[in-house]
Amino acid sequence: MKLYTLQKWLNIRQERKYKKALKVVDDVLAEYICQKRNKVNKLNQDLVSKDGVDILTSYITEKESTGSKCDDKFLRETALNMIIAATDTTSTALTWFTWLVSKHPIMENKIIEELESKITIGETKRRRLFNVDEVKNLVYLHGALCEALRLYPPVPFNHKEPVKPDILPSGHPVHPKTKILFCMYSMGRMKSIWGEDCHEFKLERWIKERGEIKHEPSYKFLSFGAGPRICLGKETSFIQMKAVASALIYNDRIHVMEETPVVSAVSSVLHTENGLMTRISKRWE
Repeated sequence: MKLYTLQKWLNIRQERKYKKALKVVDDVLAEYICQKRNKVNKLNQDLVSKDGVDILTSYITEKESTGSKCDDKFLRETALNMIIAATDTTSTALTWFTWLVSKHPIMENKIIEELESKITIGETKRRRLFNVDEVKNLVYLHGALCEALRLYPPVPFNHKEPVKPDILPSGHPVHPKTKILFCMYSMGRMKSIWGEDCHEFKLERWIKERGEIKHEPSYKFLSFGAGPRICLGKETSFIQMKAVASALIYNDRIHVMEETPVVSAVSSVLHTENGLMTRISKRWE
């Protein structure tokens, strides 16, 4: 920590690189926000089309029409959050999903059968992509993604800090500047939360008896946070993951090489230490 502070104060080494990189990001976002404001002001009309509008346009038009503060700092932080928030987390979640499914061929076949049920009768077996409407309600695909997120949450731990004195449900008092650290990786493997089979990759955990998707409380399934601080991009992330996962599972056979050591790296994002060595064979020609 002292070395980090010294580098920042002297503006040298890694801290100098970070500062220069951050300026590039700020300059790009500032230019984009300026262009977006000019476009909104120039049109001066309802911008909502059949395809909708982008998030910055939505914030500018809605907040300015209601008199809310919508300065460049707010737009910059919003845009930066949307750019980087789901990059590592989504790719990491899909990596663990791919590995888990490849290790459970019975579960893989259930997902394939589910995807095939969305294909019209008479359509020849060939490579294809599935649209949002086709995959959004697939229970086995949803269950597989949730199981991957439960067992290998992209953000394995998090911390919170109260702004005023409070009391936890356990009865323990907490004070401002007290950091509470909780580990979603460990919570996903607790028998008291998920039952005796908590270490198993079990898609049925997310399926109701009637065959519908089962939604667990956010305070139990914490991969996207909970309460007022829940991830704003949760549904968007699920849509992206289902679109990519369905294409991978249906079109290709992914084989993880046996010699690949699959070990979780201790970091802010739950990568594998050495990555996954895979061999991909086409399902359809």
